Amino acid sequence: MAPTHDFTFAGATLVVERRGVGEPVFVVIHGIGMGRGVFGDLTAHLDDDAQVIAVDLPGYGEAPEPRRVLTMERTADLVAAFLDAHVRTPAVVIGHSMGAQIALEVAARHPETVAALVLVGPTIDPAARSAPRQISRLLRDLAVESPRVIALGAREYVRAGPRLRAKFRAMLAHRPEDVLPRVSAPTLVLRGEDDVVAPRAWCESIVAAMPDARLAEVAGHGHETMIRDAAPAAALIAEFVRGR
Repeated sequence: MAPTHDFTFAGATLVVERRGVGEPVFVVIHGIGMGRGVFGDLTAHLDDDAQVIAVDLPGYGEAPEPRRVLTMERTADLVAAFLDAHVRTPAVVIGHSMGAQIALEVAARHPETVAALVLVGPTIDPAARSAPRQISRLLRDLAVESPRVIALGAREYVRAGPRLRAKFRAMLAHRPEDVLPRVSAPTLVLRGEDDVVAPRAWCESIVAAMPDARLAEVAGHGHETMIRDAAPAAALIAEFVRGR
């Protein structure tokens, strides 16, 4: 792994890993229970001609637990503070799963930091805004995933610690459907065609609610499309950034 550094703002800390140089600058935000380590394959496909910044959110990966579990909005403020202090140019912000909720809030609350937005397997589908439904969908998706993805996910979920239930509640409390119309940045909504956590109907409604958004799908992939064989997702992201 590349060297890391900590960034602290308002009592919460990100662990930041940077690879590559130049522009565009990609910022990758992981989902619940995960950490920056699951995006090694995606980073390898993006960092040849760009800079890729991957973060551990507070209480995930190597980042320390904050005193209180952060809301999606407060986490977005932390990410935006880092972008303002250490990136200083609008970035392509990529969020996966719960990370898509945070990326969405960064774009809505701090538009000056975001050049473009990529929402991969975005949650929370309003039709499944409950812990049992979300867990059921996730388990159904994982049932067909590769052993590599399951092993990576299991390791990261253990590292997320005993406050995972409170983190899950914070994710469920957020209402992305209320935020979508406020985002002006060009947006790519990206899903695996077999993703049961982020169904096509939900992703289509996201695109319809945003001023400048489009939908793309990765054939033969599920919710973890950026983790297992990230090359197709990386290619779609690179094409979107070139054409915006």
